Amino acid sequence: MNVIQIRGLEFSACHGVNPDEKTDPQKFVIDADIKTDFYAAAKNDDIGGTVNYAKASKAIAATVQGNVFNLIEKLAYECAFSILENFPRAEAVSITVKKPEAPMSKKFDYVAASVELERNTVFLSLGSSMGDKKGYLDKAISLLSKVRGVEVEKVSSYLKTAPYGGKAENEFLNCAVRISTVLSPENLLYEIHEIEKECGRVRAVRWGDRTLDIDIIFFGDKILRGQNLIIPHADYQNRDFVLIPLKEIAAGFICPDTGKPL
Repeated sequence: MNVIQIRGLEFSACHGVNPDEKTDPQKFVIDADIKTDFYAAAKNDDIGGTVNYAKASKAIAATVQGNVFNLIEKLAYECAFSILENFPRAEAVSITVKKPEAPMSKKFDYVAASVELERNTVFLSLGSSMGDKKGYLDKAISLLSKVRGVEVEKVSSYLKTAPYGGKAENEFLNCAVRISTVLSPENLLYEIHEIEKECGRVRAVRWGDRTLDIDIIFFGDKILRGQNLIIPHADYQNRDFVLIPLKEIAAGFICPDTGKPL
């Protein structure tokens, strides 16, 4: 992977929690690493095949100087989003926001916040067994499309399936969704839980009936074995209600864990 590096972009802007920080400009310094494949641009000596660092700097400048945020964490995320949203050739970006004039009594060089975002193709499995099942699936897909950093690319047909796990009693309606996202697996899971809550999900009985259930099945080629998140999904091979919709929108996909196609 090739990287465009921008170092030491300096701005005078108003970002901070304290009232005076919102009115009295301070110095901010931005470093950016933009991952992109510029082989063709280098071969043809053509700027159209890469990420223009001057335009990328302007996008960062517009974010830094056109807003007032409480946190440099927020500013770092907004700068990262501005690169990925404005430059389709950027496959990943790392942003560091430095604040050398932060209001602290101790001697220091600067405080900083860093963010890394990367484009990934993700496959989700959605299911509902209560109330307006189709309505819940439709609403979930609509809410997914409104999450910053998520783009819904393809939705499978809806499939009626028998309950799974021995606790639910109602018939399920299931589908699979392919999204492109720059969120991390953990942050995407956070957004999914928020959508489930908005659709009335109550986690009372495992395997029980629910208004909405969204599982992350694949997240690019990542393999995660965390306490709260396992990717690829631990039991997807045994679930026809996952596999049948997935095969409709992910034909030829190779599981990064097993090396086998769906």
